[in-house]
Amino acid sequence: MAHPFFRKATPSDTDRCYHIEISAYEGDEAATRDKIATRIATYPEGFMILEVDGKIVGFINCGCAYEVVMSDDAFKELVGHDPDAPNVVVMSVVLDPEYQGKGYAKLMMQSFVTQMTNMGKQTIHLMCKDRHIGLYEKMGYTYVKPSTSDHGGLAWHEMAMNL
Repeated sequence: MAHPFFRKATPSDTDRCYHIEISAYEGDEAATRDKIATRIATYPEGFMILEVDGKIVGFINCGCAYEVVMSDDAFKELVGHDPDAPNVVVMSVVLDPEYQGKGYAKLMMQSFVTQMTNMGKQTIHLMCKDRHIGLYEKMGYTYVKPSTSDHGGLAWHEMAMNL
């Protein structure tokens, strides 16, 4: 594994992050370029970039809330986000397909969990597809329930981790 480097996103990362987002997610489930730009501008502390050999290869972005409503579509544009809130809501966990299956996703999530813990957050919440439930359970998440969201026309599941 090449040397990974984690950092906070900047506005100049928008295009590369959007490219990774649309290469890793199917159809309507990918965030738009505007949503990615909004997330970086609004809460860069919650937008962690993974670089390998100087190239952005993945990212995790989130918002924070006092009350978590995973199916709230407006929250994906950080409407209702409060940086002081204790609960983290992950919006994207994305890795360039070229770098998948090499341990980077696990490393990225471990670094993200450490970062959120260091920021004093209490919980992390995310939604995933059926095929990723086991992966997130291995990373320390607990299955919560099937989600009411049909984002991208797909079935989603809510997962959570106490920090």
